[in-house]
Amino acid sequence: MTGVIIAIVVVVVLALILLAVLRPRMKARAEERRLHERRQEVAGRHRAEAEERQLHARRAETEARAAEAQAQQARAEAELHESRAELHDRGMADDALDEEHARFTGEGDRAAGADDRTERRA
Repeated sequence: MTGVIIAIVVVVVLALILLAVLRPRMKARAEERRLHERRQEVAGRHRAEAEERQLHARRAETEARAAEAQAQQARAEAELHESRAELHDRGMADDALDEEHARFTGEGDRAAGADDRTERRA
């Protein structure tokens, strides 16, 4: 009977030693899993933020291209008006004087509006 008690005590002591050795390893593995999960979570958030900023950058680039196109159109219109001004200065566009004068003074709009109203009544 004493041998059984000694065997039980030896098994319990060995189990305690085994637990004492394995417990830190188990804690380390659990901590490593938590750390891995946190890394994945933070990396995912960074990726989501990067994607959102890429989308914002693409929108800004599209808006910048549209603004550049508007600027080019405005420059072209300015050059056109400058060319017409030079033609008028040289006396080479006298046939268009009345039409352009009416356009700039708004008289052409009133006349066109009156014509439209007359056509609608008829």
